[in-house]
Amino acid sequence: MNPRTGVLCALRGTAETAAARGVDADHHLEVTRRCADLAELLGASAGGHGSVAVVSTDMPGGGRRTVDHLHACGVWVLAVLADGWGADRARLLGVDAVVPPGDPAVTVPAAVRALLVDAAAGQRPGARCRAEPPHVEATAPAAGTPRGAFVAVWGPTGAPGRTTVAVNLAAELADAGQRRWSTLLVDADTYGGTVAQFLGLLDEAPGIAAAARAAGTGRLDAAALAALTPMLDSGLRVLTGISRAARWPELPSASLAAVWQAARALAAWTVVDCGFALEEDEALSYDTRAPRRNAATLSALSEADVVVVVGAGDPVGMQRLVRGLADLGELGLSATRAVVVNRVRASASGPHPRDAVREALRRYAGVEPRVVVDDQAACDGALLRAQTLAEHAPASPVRRSIAGLAADLLSLEVPSGAH
Repeated sequence: MNPRTGVLCALRGTAETAAARGVDADHHLEVTRRCADLAELLGASAGGHGSVAVVSTDMPGGGRRTVDHLHACGVWVLAVLADGWGADRARLLGVDAVVPPGDPAVTVPAAVRALLVDAAAGQRPGARCRAEPPHVEATAPAAGTPRGAFVAVWGPTGAPGRTTVAVNLAAELADAGQRRWSTLLVDADTYGGTVAQFLGLLDEAPGIAAAARAAGTGRLDAAALAALTPMLDSGLRVLTGISRAARWPELPSASLAAVWQAARALAAWTVVDCGFALEEDEALSYDTRAPRRNAATLSALSEADVVVVVGAGDPVGMQRLVRGLADLGELGLSATRAVVVNRVRASASGPHPRDAVREALRRYAGVEPRVVVDDQAACDGALLRAQTLAEHAPASPVRRSIAGLAADLLSLEVPSGAH
């Protein structure tokens, strides 16, 4: 005789008794724990006491991080709608199924059995909410594109010009769209994000923190994200970063995953300015719910269809870039990778600096980089006026180099969903 499947109940009010009665009446199911609060539910799931968690959407302390924790424990999550909750909002939390209002003694067991059918077919908890939409070619984003392309701009420590590249790359993509499609620039650097300052925007209320909070409570969709992203005259939308590095715990990876989903739905191109650190906080790896210092960067990199790697063209910057490329490779990302060497100049790299930089990266990293020449005067002038290079110095060599990079991305068939 097959053992009955354990169900964890964390419901409020009369629904709890009705659902438990209905589950226990099913010969293939049994309630293994009736949890009084969220802490008991998380403890029971971590202890392997159930395969399905039936949770009220209004459970105090619940949210996307809770759902993520349950999935990490291999537990399916079934949301029972409370008053004031809609099915769409509940699904934004990443749950596996939603039970509409009705008799829990009937609807809950039926929904649990449906999840078990998915499990028998080889699906895993959380797979349904992470299911990839159809492939979208980046070369011609159409109106209403269901899944835009995602570009992460990363580089090793040493301020190699990540933000300069990210801001101006996003501006070039927005200009190329000419309002036929939208482009979103996100500041996810939790160490020293400066996208708002680059563009002359106020950063007292960081957009990415507000977006993460909304995502954690199932309130973030494309429309809600649009309300948090001011649009510049060029048509570029901007999600500003945290104003102080100490605020990094406000950006948990579970919430950011929902932010990236909303970004793909909102914009045909999302460009994320990442921090430099890739460490995964190994000392905390045993605790799946502990906040991670570099969650924003690691989350953006894992989501990316294209990773633009930026390094400086001087000897120290080149050494850091070669090591950084190796560190990036250890993450096992499947994204397309484009390497950009910034601030290349003869005074730091010797005669024929472009050739020297290309040869060094071919030899030590096995990559063919795009070289951006040093044009500090143009970059300084754009920063002083809070303008993009296209606005301040459209004919400058540095602007032409970044415009060429944007053209390269537009010519790619981005492997959306490959990750």
